[in-house]
Amino acid sequence: MAYEALRYEVDDAVATITLNRPAAYNALDLTMGRELLDASIEADEDRAVRCIVVTGAGKAFCAGGDVKRFHEAGERIGVLIKQLTIYLHGAISRLARTPKPVLMAVNGVAAGAGMSLGCAGDLVVAAESAKFTMAYSRIGASPDGSATYFMPRLIGFRRTLELHFTNRTLSAREAMDWGLVNRVHPDGEFATAVAALARELARGPTAAFGRAKLLVQQSTQESLETQMELEAQAIAQSGATEDFRRGVAAFAAKQPPKFAGR
Repeated sequence: MAYEALRYEVDDAVATITLNRPAAYNALDLTMGRELLDASIEADEDRAVRCIVVTGAGKAFCAGGDVKRFHEAGERIGVLIKQLTIYLHGAISRLARTPKPVLMAVNGVAAGAGMSLGCAGDLVVAAESAKFTMAYSRIGASPDGSATYFMPRLIGFRRTLELHFTNRTLSAREAMDWGLVNRVHPDGEFATAVAALARELARGPTAAFGRAKLLVQQSTQESLETQMELEAQAIAQSGATEDFRRGVAAFAAKQPPKFAGR
């Protein structure tokens, strides 16, 4: 499929979704929202894809919703926002539920829905120059894009509300210290570091990654005993996979494993 507002590329088992409205700091409009949902489904369904990367073109990761379009919508702003959130939330849900590891590569400013999206990955890597800000209250809006789900779990209720109430901007290093980001790399090394991590994830035991991802998500709503039972079932299922057999055989032979993603 030809995309207007993003680029979608698959290379060496890594699908890269690049938000591509650099002149608008990759602000989300309806076209980008629709295409982000489509690309997320495409990457989830493609069996050749074993890692998904989301990043931005130009100086920004994503500046959030396109406020210019909000202003132009006038009295129909509610219709526009509901349409946009259907696409954005559908994409985030698909990325959260896919068994494949999802790497958010935050190359620049992540504001509003861009910050929400940037924090919704399984792993988040940021360039040194990246900045994170909720920005919603600046235009009198409440958060969307999964911010109120993931962020309290990552940084706690008070810090989440502080970011919304004050519009405080976090540097990449601060975001890492707070627990929103896994790694920070100098701008000049960022693309290489992201590519290396994505290849590493793509060569891993994909099914085992997916089970771990689901278990971690379930852990917030289950009792200890139920969670351990879910773990027992999942690891038993892992034992029946080709990757488990490969991993055990490689361990016994004292060789690095070569996983097939099955």
